[in-house]
Amino acid sequence: MILNSSRHPIISAAFWMIGALTSFSTMAVCGRELSSEVGTFQILFFRSGVGLLVIVFLLWRSGWRQILTRTPGLHLLRNLAHFGGQFGWFYGIAFIPFAEVFAIEFTTPIWTVGLAVLFLKERLTKTRIATIVCGITGVLIILRPGLAIINPASLAVLAGALGFAVTYTVTKKLSSSTSPLAILFYMTLVQLPLGLIPALNSWVVPSPRLWPWVALVGIGALSAHYCVVRALSLVDAIAAVPMDFLRLPLIALVGFIFYNETLEWFVPVGALIMFSGNFLNILMEHRQKTNPG
Repeated sequence: MILNSSRHPIISAAFWMIGALTSFSTMAVCGRELSSEVGTFQILFFRSGVGLLVIVFLLWRSGWRQILTRTPGLHLLRNLAHFGGQFGWFYGIAFIPFAEVFAIEFTTPIWTVGLAVLFLKERLTKTRIATIVCGITGVLIILRPGLAIINPASLAVLAGALGFAVTYTVTKKLSSSTSPLAILFYMTLVQLPLGLIPALNSWVVPSPRLWPWVALVGIGALSAHYCVVRALSLVDAIAAVPMDFLRLPLIALVGFIFYNETLEWFVPVGALIMFSGNFLNILMEHRQKTNPG
């Protein structure tokens, strides 16, 4: 029987997370291309600048009243944590292989589980634990002993993963009372000066070939976060975030096709384990929604 995604939030959330995976992978390619000429802070400024222009247009069409908020502190916390996470992520993209960046970043679900249990009072079920274990196992199979060589870029990505976990947790909190467009508006507004001020010290005008990547990095960021916010508005953070593990095999394939990065047999094996865990998670969450007793 075909499931009606409008009646089953976990199915809808899965589709939104697929959109997020695609958008994040697009951002990774944009970051790699832009890093050939401009610094990390400048990439973050472009990301926020393009995003703010798009959001202003959308708010002009849909109404500005939705940006009114009673939780400015949560928006500030979310965006400081996210800016730090993005800096570590883009910095890593410039210096180490895509697969390694994403593998390190996938400590994020582990941090998110702890934060969601502590601050959002979400339940840590056996199925959710199994999903996380499958995700970590898949990452270890793909990464193997690659983390034995620790460098500043790897550490930056690891610190960024903690920042992303805080971002996911606060986003879940905000999603119950704040529209996705409002969350994205404050994201771009707060992070714009955070990227611009340090970027001015080493500003470089990108060559014409990079301007399409400038536009795409901002659009990809908005798309990714819109999809994440929609997913988190439907299900618990613990249910949605482990789906993000599937980004690793996807970006490994992108690195293989576009940048000649090695793609070996253990990538699809790890991906299959991740997919199995997420499929189990979706199946059990769906069953609980339809049979809550």
